[in-house]
This record gives sequence, C-alpha cells and structure tokens, in this order.
Amino acid sequence: MTLNKYEVIYILKPDVTESLNLALVNQYKTLIKKNGGQNILVQHRGRRHLSYNIFHYYDGIYVQVNYDGNGSLVRIIEKSMRFNENILRYLTVKKEILSDI
Repeated sequence: MTLNKYEVIYILKPDVTESLNLALVNQYKTLIKKNGGQNILVQHRGRRHLSYNIFHYYDGIYVQVNYDGNGSLVRIIEKSMRFNENILRYLTVKKEILSDI
C-alpha cells in the first residue's frame, strides 16, 4: 500500500508553555508512528498574529507536521486535535507529488 504525503498545521493558544508544546509534538509524533506513519518532520513556526480573533485570542503558536500516511491516520489525528482544548485550529492538506516531464 502506498502512503500519501500530508501536512498538518495547528495553532495553539498563546498561553501554552514551551514544555506543553513539546509534549503535544511528541504525543502526535508517537500517534503517527503507532498508526503506520513515516518520515515525520516537525517545524515550529513560532508565535504569530491571527488574521481574526479565535475565542478572543489575537495570537497563536503555529506548528507544522509533515508525514507519510493514509486516510485513516488523518482521521485519527484530526479527531485527537478536535478534542484538545489547547488547539485553536488545525488544517490537514494532502501534498501532490509533481512528476518531472
């Protein structure tokens, strides 16, 4: 079975501590590995101003995670993020592989 490339970006509340941020990153890395994901790359994008208020927050901490997996893994991760009270928003995108012509 071939694995697709996915990118998920999630926005944490600005009052989340660095240790909690790292704990969440490790939790999602473990979740991805446990469910068959590979090639996990985490990039901390830092604190940024939001374009509009989300639950009265003006700033958020952005984290980007790239991985190879399948659709069921995406559902598992998104369900976990949906019930996490520290995450304001998340977005998962399937990356298209461009072939050379």
